[in-house]
Amino acid sequence: MAKIALVDDNRGFLVSVSIVLEAEGFEVETFSDGQTALRSFLCRMPDLAVLDLKMPRMDGMELLQHLRRKSTLPVIVLSSQNDEIDEILSLRKGADFYLDKSCSQRVLLERIRALLRRQEGPTVAEGAFEIAPPPLARGSLDMDPQRHEVKWKGKSVSLTVSEFLLLQALAQQPEVVMSRDQLMDVVGCNDESYVGDRSIDGHIKRLRQKMRDADANFSAIETIYRVGYRYHGDGDEVPPGC
Repeated sequence: MAKIALVDDNRGFLVSVSIVLEAEGFEVETFSDGQTALRSFLCRMPDLAVLDLKMPRMDGMELLQHLRRKSTLPVIVLSSQNDEIDEILSLRKGADFYLDKSCSQRVLLERIRALLRRQEGPTVAEGAFEIAPPPLARGSLDMDPQRHEVKWKGKSVSLTVSEFLLLQALAQQPEVVMSRDQLMDVVGCNDESYVGDRSIDGHIKRLRQKMRDADANFSAIETIYRVGYRYHGDGDEVPPGC
C-alpha cells in the first residue's frame, strides 16, 4: 500500500482528498505546513508527496528544494493561482507534475497513479502495456481513440483533445444524461485552458459546430435544460441556440 503525503494549509482540502485516496487503498498522511512535513520525511519518506505551493512557515517551493537535495521522491505541486511562472519554477526545481487546484480530484488521483507506476519501472516483460480504448461506432459516428480520429457519415472531423473526450464520453452512453460536473471530470486538466462548468457549454457549442460543418443536420448531442447533455442516436435537428 503506497503512502501519500498531502501538504496543504487548507484543512478542507486535506480532508476531502484524504477520503478519496483512502477509498482507493492508499495510506495517507497530512501536514498543514512544509516545515512539519520535512521533519516527518527525514524520519520516514512517503512514496509520493502532493504539495501546495503557498503555505505558512515553509511553502511548497522551499520544501521541494529541500527534498531534491536528498531524494527523488515523486512530487506533485498544486497551486490555486494558475501562474505560468510558478509552473515553470516548480518543474525546474524538480516537481514531476504541476496542477491547478481547480482540477478534479479524479485527475489528481490519476496523476498520482501515473507517478507511482513510473516508480515501479518498466513492466514490458509482464505484458503490462495499457490497452488503448477500442474504436467506437454509434450510428453515423465512428471514433478511433488510438488515432484520435472522428468520422461522421464517413466524413473526417478534426477535434481538439477536450472536444474528442466530451464526444467520446457522451457517445459511449447513448441516451444517458451527463451533468456538467461529470463532463468536467472527463476533460479534467487535459484541457487547453481552465475548465469551469460553464466552459463545458462552450466546448459543446464548438463541438456541435464542427460536426455541423460535416453535416448541417447534425443533432446527436442534445441539451437537457438545467441538467446537462446526452448523445441521442443520430438525432433530430436541434433548434438553433441549443
